[in-house]
Amino acid sequence: MHTIAALALAAGQAASPAEVKGTFDVTITPVPEARTAPDDTRGRMRFTKTFQGALSGTSEGEMLTAGAPASGSAGYVALERFTGTLGGRRGSFVMQHSGTMHGGRQDLSIAIAPGSGTGELAGIAGSATIDIAGKQHFYTLRYTLPAP
Repeated sequence: MHTIAALALAAGQAASPAEVKGTFDVTITPVPEARTAPDDTRGRMRFTKTFQGALSGTSEGEMLTAGAPASGSAGYVALERFTGTLGGRRGSFVMQHSGTMHGGRQDLSIAIAPGSGTGELAGIAGSATIDIAGKQHFYTLRYTLPAP
């Protein structure tokens, strides 16, 4: 398995691996859809986030869901576009989510979509994790960027 830094170096870029942590606020809005069957559990949502910390800015995204979250079993995929600053570098990038929960166990993967970085964040690669304590959301972003 290649590390993010090794992939960046193989592409001829000087990578600067880093990890940042902070908080974010999120607002989720369901998007009404016409159902094809009464037992169709699919849903669609839009969301916005405001990030604080070394990752500072906003994101907008869309999420597709299926399952029965109230009973503890569901899945989702999402794409969100962050715009702002990361470690003082301005630009944007897209995070790709894939998550499931079953029987109280959650499995979430968030990757920075390759080739999605713009501005001073062009060439970014990495992954993120989310933790929730009470009503507060926390992020950890592990990333590499080409040398400025």
